[in-house]
Amino acid sequence: MCFFPLFRSKENRLTMGLPNASGDLSTEVEVDAFRRLFPLRFYEKHLLESIRPDARPLGRARETTIALALAKIGSTTMLAAIKMEVMTPSLETPDEGCIAIDFHMPPICSPIVRPGRPAEGAPVVAKQLSDTILSSGMINLKELSLVSGKAAWMAYLDIYCLDADGALFDTALLSAVAAFSHLEIPVVSLNDDGKIVLSEEQGLSDREPVNKEKRKINLSSVPFSLTCVLHKNYILADPTAEEESIMDTIVTVVLDSSSQLVSLHKPGGTVLAYTSAIQDCIALTRQRVKELQKILEEGISGMEVD
Repeated sequence: MCFFPLFRSKENRLTMGLPNASGDLSTEVEVDAFRRLFPLRFYEKHLLESIRPDARPLGRARETTIALALAKIGSTTMLAAIKMEVMTPSLETPDEGCIAIDFHMPPICSPIVRPGRPAEGAPVVAKQLSDTILSSGMINLKELSLVSGKAAWMAYLDIYCLDADGALFDTALLSAVAAFSHLEIPVVSLNDDGKIVLSEEQGLSDREPVNKEKRKINLSSVPFSLTCVLHKNYILADPTAEEESIMDTIVTVVLDSSSQLVSLHKPGGTVLAYTSAIQDCIALTRQRVKELQKILEEGISGMEVD
């Protein structure tokens, strides 16, 4: 077997010398070609220099933006929507509402998602979102109660993946938090049939409303997450879809706004998650939480209308 030397040119490309019969000709292989043929070797060449192909340091996340309930981390884009519906609360929790969460990955988001077939990762992300939002205590379900034992709000949270380029859960969670930050509970009243209806739409503004005024939900212990991939002794924060596919050991850390651990998710992988690696992932997540809090605050304040 013959190995050819690799070196980096001034144009920031990897080249591979290929000797021919005459020995005086050589061919330069463009970065994209080498990247497709030897993706792991391509990344390892960059890891040796503690940098990634997109010029990010290993521990840095991609550019993140929030506009209402639209969240973007790099190219990964999520849009969240919340629909409210009145329900009858359960006997076990008569003073609480409920939240139902669904995650959608249409074929437009990724070439690996085929039309007519559900995306394999969608149920996993939906379950992670549900567990995280409910266990974090971000929303007090008692705030969704209307009439004890008779009526409460059911909030249907639907998150649509518009572009899937890695860190799907992180982006989906951020869009969910942004959506709940803008959610307003409307003023409702009881009609003649004893049903809960919107006061303004039904002309019942003269009746005593069930809830006194339109209000936003109070959010506490807001969860933020950071996904990392582990490869040998390297930790890469906020991986792209390519990085996730090449380096298959993924760790997702969720912390609340007080930097308290909410959950840690590691779905298998070939690299053992040693204590030191987990601690490093948590430290990176703490830094990321501060960044996301600032981005979320700016996104909310920028959309407020007097």
